[in-house]
Amino acid sequence: MIPVPDVTGADAAFGSIKHMPKYENVPEEFKGFNLKSRWVKLVTQWFFKGLSKEEVDALKPKPGVDKWKALAAVKAIVVSFEPKHEHKEAGCAYLMSEWFE
Repeated sequence: MIPVPDVTGADAAFGSIKHMPKYENVPEEFKGFNLKSRWVKLVTQWFFKGLSKEEVDALKPKPGVDKWKALAAVKAIVVSFEPKHEHKEAGCAYLMSEWFE
């Protein structure tokens, strides 16, 4: 499992990609707008519409993962302007699959 990084409040608010996996390290199942992947669907929704309280509440972290720390790390990537959208979506979906059931 990829360790959950520490991100600052500023990272979560304004974006940071320093912990985003390199595109070539992301498994193919998360690339190419693969809407068969529940994680790609979730990240796409998060990016374009946001997540409801119910959707966030339904996320179950894997053992040893701090839910809010993991969500802050993904949010820092989601709000960043730096990476190409395809990389951002694939990387965030991959991280979600690593940290949540």
